[in-house]
Amino acid sequence: MGQSGFSRRFEWGLAGAVQLATAGSLVVIVDVLRFTTAVEACNSRGVAVFPYRWKDAAAQEFANSVGADLVDSSTNSTSALSPVALLRQSIRESIVLPSPNGSSCAVVAGETGATVVAACLRNAAAVAEFVARSSATVSVIACGERWPDGSLRPALEDLLGAGAVLSYLGGRLSPEASATVAAWEGAKESIPSIVANCASGRELVERGRLDDLEYAADVGVSTVVPTLTEGAFRRAS
Repeated sequence: MGQSGFSRRFEWGLAGAVQLATAGSLVVIVDVLRFTTAVEACNSRGVAVFPYRWKDAAAQEFANSVGADLVDSSTNSTSALSPVALLRQSIRESIVLPSPNGSSCAVVAGETGATVVAACLRNAAAVAEFVARSSATVSVIACGERWPDGSLRPALEDLLGAGAVLSYLGGRLSPEASATVAAWEGAKESIPSIVANCASGRELVERGRLDDLEYAADVGVSTVVPTLTEGAFRRAS
């Protein structure tokens, strides 16, 4: 049933995370623009990131309970989830980073008892190397975006980020994972242009965040592997 029998799997969004994440498995969350790239940026400077599903009153209460700063992730904030802004800001040793896509998938996967890792284009190879040390079944989740009605909008940049991880990882790929790798192989020579011109990239350009696009599209430059530990993404040792 589903992708059982394959050690390397791929799915989309929150429902995909719910379907594939199980205790003892390993789940790789991919939300290139911008949650997992923001996590990579924070962990690169030693800042732990607590994922939280929504920016609401409870998010501030949660941040207070863990002694972390709550990052403004409102849709009208140009610095919302911005990896470049998070690199420049003066913040505490830990932050709470709400996101209806990447954070939500990470939280749901973590609740199952799975090992959860955050991947983006910058650290795809490093994540694959880390994941390959485990004998667990690996599910790569492309988080996607949302249409105005709240339904999943598959996002090209997340498909390619997932394909990058799976291409470096190898192993027994499900047909869904194999198709994702094929998409990556066909696009990997033109990633900066593709990311800048896909729907999510164009939205960021319109919001004045070309710097985030350039940061996110820098393939393979990071050795940071964020793993969800005690509720927060922290750099794996």
